[in-house]
Amino acid sequence: MSDVPPQSRDDTVAWGIASHGESRWPALVAVLVAIVLQLALPDSLIRGLGNRALIPALEGVLLLALLIANPGRISEEESRLRIVGVALIALITVVNLVSLTELIHALLYGGKTGGRPLIYASVPIWLTNVIVFGLWYWELDRGGPALRRQTHHRRPDFLFPQMSTPGSAPGWVPDFLDYLYTSFTNATAFSPTDTMPLTAWAKLLMMLQSLASLVTVAVVVSRAVNILS
Repeated sequence: MSDVPPQSRDDTVAWGIASHGESRWPALVAVLVAIVLQLALPDSLIRGLGNRALIPALEGVLLLALLIANPGRISEEESRLRIVGVALIALITVVNLVSLTELIHALLYGGKTGGRPLIYASVPIWLTNVIVFGLWYWELDRGGPALRRQTHHRRPDFLFPQMSTPGSAPGWVPDFLDYLYTSFTNATAFSPTDTMPLTAWAKLLMMLQSLASLVTVAVVVSRAVNILS
């Protein structure tokens, strides 16, 4: 009988390693930054949402609820908290989508008067786009940060470089910063770079983010050239 070594366990390391339990603080700080960016937008870009202070106040309440309920590491038993987290991310997404729609309308059909402030306002919208999709990737990959702690979690929705070559980083697992970086590179390059989407929803989300980023940049740049000329 030949001395054939047992099958390599690289697949187990790359695909099946459980998360060490993430801290909620990076995501909470990102949400807080997104709320501040919304407050920096001109009134004309959020008029479709009614009272200017209502949405940030609601987002602040949801953020405070998460902070009070579990400010430390995320545990496996957090189904209710996850609903609050998803609702908060969805709310920020809707606000940013409305602001982006208003921005595009104002830049396309508005005169040169007030054009520069609108171009400046595109920066918070683009940054919020990066933050909110980073939050979506972090919250949905493998069922969320709580389910990623389980040994038998589902297969990943994103393929990170360290997962392709597990020997380069033994025991590595993604955290919020990795998802935020993935969101930034996707919004900048308008396509995946070093991290590949594996599932249908991951591909759809990255496609929507690339589209939003491309439209923002294309419309703003073309309007800026028109104003400067």
